[in-house]
Amino acid sequence: MSLSLTYKVLLKPEPEGGFTVNVPALPGCITYGETLEEAKVNAQEAIELYIESLKEHGEEIPTDIDVLEYSLQLSP
Repeated sequence: MSLSLTYKVLLKPEPEGGFTVNVPALPGCITYGETLEEAKVNAQEAIELYIESLKEHGEEIPTDIDVLEYSLQLSP
């Protein structure tokens, strides 16, 4: 039976166009896409490659199951 993993991704629109994608649970797992769809596809590929590398090195695969997500709004 294969384990299903879910990760939160942050997609940030860039001023020059496109989107930078960051996967907080996987330090250094960052990618980019010129469109939102491309960014999502690239994020999935980056996560898969990251996890593959962890497995090859016998390292634990982190998840963000226990991470609480909250947004704070501050007044300038």
